[in-house]
Amino acid sequence: MNNDFISMPVSGGITLDNGPGLHRIGLIVLSNDYATERDFVNVKPGDDISLFVTRVENTPNCNVETLPLMAPHISKAANLVIPEGRLDVMVYSCTSGTVIMGYEKICSLIHSARPGIPVVTPITASLAALDRFDAQKLAVLTPYTDDVNSSIADHLKLHKKNVCSFTSFLIEDNEIMAKLSSEAILRGAIEADRPDADALFISCTAIRALDVVEQIEKAIGKPVVTANQAMIWQALRLSGCSKPIEGYGNLLRLRN
Repeated sequence: MNNDFISMPVSGGITLDNGPGLHRIGLIVLSNDYATERDFVNVKPGDDISLFVTRVENTPNCNVETLPLMAPHISKAANLVIPEGRLDVMVYSCTSGTVIMGYEKICSLIHSARPGIPVVTPITASLAALDRFDAQKLAVLTPYTDDVNSSIADHLKLHKKNVCSFTSFLIEDNEIMAKLSSEAILRGAIEADRPDADALFISCTAIRALDVVEQIEKAIGKPVVTANQAMIWQALRLSGCSKPIEGYGNLLRLRN
């Protein structure tokens, strides 16, 4: 190192602003999730929303025994998201993981790294979205096996939702979930719907349901709430962004 080296200072001096992102969202994605980041990037309505992403270790299979194994890694993942910078909201992108571990535990793990920040999860956002449509009787579609499905059904019932049908692709392997085609999800959603359901809920952040949510709503003539759609909607609104967004279902057209 040359201690005699001297650079020329910028003549105009330093001007600072608040940095990138009027609305800042921190996102914790599972290590084997292919869909969440893509959905957020496709949906966000402009460059004033900045997304800061980290990943949390996850096993290849999704079941009630493996999902809690993420817990020891969540705080560390949260701490890696611009740790000295401002965040408006933190998102944990796992529907089944939140149901199995509990929203309070997820909040506690995230708040140990980022105290006081609002925490969004897919299941809590989906319940808020379903309430926004005053949907009490639900048809449900998931990719999960029945050990996880029973927990999802119990959670919905605990929150005063009447599950009138529950349909599943019965997949345990996360890699297979990622390969589930949008066409298969569209067909499965139409099959899952029931005439007496107020809305259709499609669980799981790992599947590409958001790609076909508009087609599903047109086909069944009622609101459709998907895990990623609801999670993005709530994260944007909590971050201060109220812009309606076209092309991804009726929920994202709402301003609040």
